[in-house]
Amino acid sequence: MTFDNFDFAPSLLEALDFMGFKEPSPIQAQAIPLINQNKDLIACAQTGTGKTGAFLLPTLNKIASNSDRKGVQAIIIAPTRELALQIDQQVEAFGYFLGVSSIPVYGGGDGASFDRQKKAFTKGVDIVIATPGRLLSHISLGYTNFKSVQFLILDEADRMLDMGFFNDIMTVVKKLPEDRQTLLFSATMPGKIRDLAKKLLKNPSQINIALSKPAEGVVQGAYMTYPPQKIPLVETLLKGKEAQYPSVIIFSSTKKVVKELTQALKRKRFKVAEISSDLDQQERESTLRAFKAHKIQILVATDILARGIDIKEISLVINYDVPSDAEDYVHRVGRTARADSTGVALTLITPRDQRNFGEIESLIGSEVKKLQLPEELGEGPKYNPNAPKESRYGRNRGGGGRYNNNRGRNSNSRRGGGNRNSNQRDSRSKPRSPSKHD
Repeated sequence: MTFDNFDFAPSLLEALDFMGFKEPSPIQAQAIPLINQNKDLIACAQTGTGKTGAFLLPTLNKIASNSDRKGVQAIIIAPTRELALQIDQQVEAFGYFLGVSSIPVYGGGDGASFDRQKKAFTKGVDIVIATPGRLLSHISLGYTNFKSVQFLILDEADRMLDMGFFNDIMTVVKKLPEDRQTLLFSATMPGKIRDLAKKLLKNPSQINIALSKPAEGVVQGAYMTYPPQKIPLVETLLKGKEAQYPSVIIFSSTKKVVKELTQALKRKRFKVAEISSDLDQQERESTLRAFKAHKIQILVATDILARGIDIKEISLVINYDVPSDAEDYVHRVGRTARADSTGVALTLITPRDQRNFGEIESLIGSEVKKLQLPEELGEGPKYNPNAPKESRYGRNRGGGGRYNNNRGRNSNSRRGGGNRNSNQRDSRSKPRSPSKHD
């Protein structure tokens, strides 16, 4: 199958050819014909499968074919400002060929960015890509008019519900015409997503592409560690590996540990930066640009980056903490080995993490190889995810070695453990070539 099979307008086919799109991904091959038939759709597809193109291409094609359109045509709701910006960049690239305009609407900016967003609503824009909270802020001020909306698209819907946006989403939906096409994309399909779909969609078609497994190109490994061993292990894994691992993401579950680990790596003169919700939007965007440009080798992050961030060519992902949700493991390691490339994903497992990691191995259907700790770090704990909680800690928490001196206070320490400007776009914008897997 090629994109010619979808009866796209010549201008859209020209854009696809210019950007190097050769053939649709599986989610695109299944979703686009259904969307072209004006069906509501609920699709389960993980990050990196091409889901953005699956909903964006047919929507853009329909909007561009209506030369008499007035007002907002499509609203795309995303859980984070980073994902909203990523989707907007895709629209911007195709807008160069199609004459379709868009604006990302998200919080965290200054008054000028809010005014630009307001101007887009009042003067006219084809596609609004928004986070729920900021979209509600504009709606509450009374100047938005969504009578012309033809399409409502929810991306990363499960993530939005996890973040508590259900009521916000329902408030937005009440402002939209009932006669619209609604598309819901989610990486997982728990009961709460099905409940949301029943409220929003009419006789939807369903697609399930999510396999709950890391890409085949990901080489996975894990180290059994005690908490005091974790920072020295990370330093050992990265020392002198700039050429082998030019782009590294380290995930931690808490902002506190992100800060502690970043400072420890800076003291060892690594090119490292942190990113979490503590940073304002300008700081986060600046950090991501530096990372993409390889001015920064290592990015230490909370799960804010686990989904929906378009950073390609990640060579190494380190799970400094085992995620409590097994699905989050798949999203974290999915940052590497994208678009048929290869990558490495390593996880540090402390005694208290073993049961969670056992659930991860059950989810992905395979055992992750346990690697030997460097000799200078001493022995780590034994892996036994099914053992009773008290026996997982064991008597000898220290294990031996330089960083495990069996001092209960130290070995149980939290050190290192535990935790475009928003202007409206038009057809004169210079395109950025998105990936087929965006």
